[in-house]
Amino acid sequence: MSKTLLTRLLGKPKPKVSAQETIAKLNETLEMLEKKETVLLKKAGAEVEKAKEFTRSKNKRAAIQCLKRKRLYDQQVEQLGNFQLRIHDQMIMLEGAQATTETVDALRTGAFAMKRMQTEFNLDDVDNIMDEITEQTEKMRQVQEALSAPIGPADYDEDELEAELEELEGAELEEQLFQPTITTPAAPVHVPAGQQHTHPVSVKPTAEEDELAKLQAEMAL
Repeated sequence: MSKTLLTRLLGKPKPKVSAQETIAKLNETLEMLEKKETVLLKKAGAEVEKAKEFTRSKNKRAAIQCLKRKRLYDQQVEQLGNFQLRIHDQMIMLEGAQATTETVDALRTGAFAMKRMQTEFNLDDVDNIMDEITEQTEKMRQVQEALSAPIGPADYDEDELEAELEELEGAELEEQLFQPTITTPAAPVHVPAGQQHTHPVSVKPTAEEDELAKLQAEMAL
């Protein structure tokens, strides 16, 4: 079977229509149905008014005909309402499908980008980078320790320092022992003329002065 004959039998392939275009077409159809529904409601209302007029004029048959036409209009209004409900349902499904499609496309794009980035490096590259960072960090630590080290000898002999301190303490003690004792003369006591004693007053040395005198005598020996 030729391609031309197949095309005639099946018809020309319809071009692909996007979800947005389909939703727009459904909106147009929905507006058209709402307008028709409004017209039919007005016609039904007019038939009711006519039936009232015929009833007042005692024309029962004409009034019944008006009510019959009113019911036909009501049926058409109900049918249009069902059409609108189906269109609303179709629009909701299309919007949900469009959101799903966009979500899948976004996830697919993200996965492709991640895969492309992963091809730019491998695990060995990451290990090499981490080793290089560790090496540079260790070198920097060594440089900082070298810069913060004190200038000059940093080690001292503790025993020598203790011996030198004892010599200083001994020299200080010896200097204090051989230093002459300087006594501060006592302030003169003012005695009234009628109460002065003729015999001299003896000053008794203190215990510290006696102990210092004995120590000086022993060191002289």
